[in-house]
Amino acid sequence: MSRIPSRLRPFRWLAAAALACLALPAVAASPQRIVFIGNSFTFGANSPVWHYRANTVHDLNGDGVGGVPALFKRFTQEAGLDYNVSLETDAGQTLKFHYTHRAKRLDQVWDQVVMQEYSTLSPTKPGDPTDFRIYAGKLAAMFHAKNPGVKVHLLATWSRPDQTYKKSGHWYGQPITAMARDLYKAYHAVASHNPQIDDVLPVGLAFNRAIAMKVADPDPYDGTRYGQVDLWSFDHYHASVYGYYLDSLVDFGAITGKDPRSLGRGEKAAQELGLSPEQAAALQNVAWQQLKATP
Repeated sequence: MSRIPSRLRPFRWLAAAALACLALPAVAASPQRIVFIGNSFTFGANSPVWHYRANTVHDLNGDGVGGVPALFKRFTQEAGLDYNVSLETDAGQTLKFHYTHRAKRLDQVWDQVVMQEYSTLSPTKPGDPTDFRIYAGKLAAMFHAKNPGVKVHLLATWSRPDQTYKKSGHWYGQPITAMARDLYKAYHAVASHNPQIDDVLPVGLAFNRAIAMKVADPDPYDGTRYGQVDLWSFDHYHASVYGYYLDSLVDFGAITGKDPRSLGRGEKAAQELGLSPEQAAALQNVAWQQLKATP
């Protein structure tokens, strides 16, 4: 057997250590744990998104919901990202409800949290953010107590045509884009005054941008223009499959930092939900343009 020169003997352990490291199995990075909290706007009511791929996400309430979280999960898989996605949703509810009645289910270690408030901020006082500010803060504090590094996002929702075009609506007589702008302003104020809340996902503003770019029709009450999509479902309140798809694209881009356009015309969720390649690409571009424009 050949002898190791004396000048190299002190370094034998380095070679042995390197060989030992090569023999060890690679340790995969832990998946990002993310939870979506909201109501029917988050679970995709009135559309096939509601129960879309429910087996790929964890519904903390056991209702078999896929929703926007499952679309987000699908996008991350296509992008080669590892996200463990959960959701806690209940129709017509506020963040006050989730904190008061579901805190035990939500009080876990999360890396990312997405919170969506009631569509008019308050069910009884449209436009009033008082309870929103209080309970978004309480939830954010609870999540930070479990993981100081958690990222907390607020999801600002869209204008409702029934609140805009009908005389009974709080935003009656204003442009369809007004409600979304007001909501974003309220969400932004809540986030700006709470250092435990990181940002606002501009979903409602993306709806406005889709209208401005003539990808979407502004008024579902008078029909849908040829070549455009209707972002709302039959009740002119909840989103349509196109609206939820756009919502999920904004979430994907904002949370992962990926360009939604990278998903491409052949994006799999769009195929499964019946969107054409042209529609998928157009909505991906809207999401990207809105994320670029949002501070």
